[in-house]
Amino acid sequence: MRRLAIALVHHPVLDKAGDIVTTAMTNLDLHDMSRSARTFGAEALFVAHPIEAQRELVNRIRDHWVNGSGKKRIPDRALALELVRTKTSLDEVYEELGGRQAIEVWTTAASARGAAVVSFQDARARLDVVDRSVLIVFGTGWGLAPSVIDASDLQLAPIGKHGGSDYNHLSVRAACAIALDRLCGDHPGW
Repeated sequence: MRRLAIALVHHPVLDKAGDIVTTAMTNLDLHDMSRSARTFGAEALFVAHPIEAQRELVNRIRDHWVNGSGKKRIPDRALALELVRTKTSLDEVYEELGGRQAIEVWTTAASARGAAVVSFQDARARLDVVDRSVLIVFGTGWGLAPSVIDASDLQLAPIGKHGGSDYNHLSVRAACAIALDRLCGDHPGW
């Protein structure tokens, strides 16, 4: 059985000007991405953030829903948020999964920026035969830094906008749900 995890990276990511920055964690990302992770069979949602206070905030939110009063009110949310793990960097995520050599790293982006990409259909087929764990990396802000994309094993094709739209800037949680559905969803006939 394939092992799949996802990572939400807050550094190194880009800002609107293309500079490398660190972004702040958002509560909505934790809730929605962990629910998508649980729905589509991922074993973990790693939140990679270099700032200790941000990791502590993630852990407090997780604890509220997994062990605190949130679990009593909405038990299903606990099932999702128990997948959340905090790490200081993507390298720590790799180590948690057995080291960089033990995993395939797949990245996502709103734009291919001229890089070779793999269609979701081909990536879906690859999930069935790959002999290593797969880590799908999502970036915050205006996307992952080029160094993260360049170090990946596979870059998924961008999620396309409607042909008539000149806008393509999905929230990371929406992109995560769409990507996981395309890769792992139950689609008879695909």
